Amino acid sequence: MAFVEVDDVRLHFRSDGDPELPCLVLSNSLGTDLSMWDAQAAVLAQQFHVLRYDSRGHGQSGRGNVPVTLERLGRDVIGLLDALAISRAHFCGISMGGLTGQWLGVHQPQRLHKLVVANTAARIGTLDGWAARAAQVRREGMDSVADGSAGRWFTPQFVADEPASVAAMIAGLRAQDAEGYAACCDALAIADLRDAIAAIPVPTLVIAGAHDPVTTVADSEWMGRQIAGAKLAVVPASHLSNIEASQQFNHALLHFL
Repeated sequence: MAFVEVDDVRLHFRSDGDPELPCLVLSNSLGTDLSMWDAQAAVLAQQFHVLRYDSRGHGQSGRGNVPVTLERLGRDVIGLLDALAISRAHFCGISMGGLTGQWLGVHQPQRLHKLVVANTAARIGTLDGWAARAAQVRREGMDSVADGSAGRWFTPQFVADEPASVAAMIAGLRAQDAEGYAACCDALAIADLRDAIAAIPVPTLVIAGAHDPVTTVADSEWMGRQIAGAKLAVVPASHLSNIEASQQFNHALLHFL
């Protein structure tokens, strides 16, 4: 296990592949950890130095001592790169990680080669919805959100065909730190880049899940129109498309990079 100190938090990360290769950072979704990228790292490490990390409040990373904001999540990535003396990297984030990537594209484009944002939007959900989720988790714990997550994350067919994979993801969600999860819900409640992403200057790929009820294909199409020259790929999956449609996801990612 490897850790770096970034401002007020200890971030857990994993490195795969030759450090002399171009770096690709992978950023997890809300309620998951860096293991969600296992199917990507095994393939991508042949061509890239793959750097995965647990977003603050998730996995083995600390939750920190300050309120979590989208800017704070983005600056964690910059701190990780700085700690490892990496000047520029490709970045791929999914859901919450995709919002983090958008923030980087707007505010720290000089640190990016190419940007991939998957199953995300410039504005995810509503303030009231995230505030209610945060309050629920603080009051009742992670079981209260884990029970219904399979239907948000995966299609019914995938749930039926891959019960072990689904069970592992839900178990991981139950094991997350409730306050860390709630703090990231607080960040998502106020995260809104709809008026900012048109400024992203780096080559960008938007990946959508054809059956995603959380961040829809329409959300991805809108982002694609806002970001100059952005490419769009739609894969046959719900919200965690890198897991449900790993081969198609990997193909789109590698083709773009």
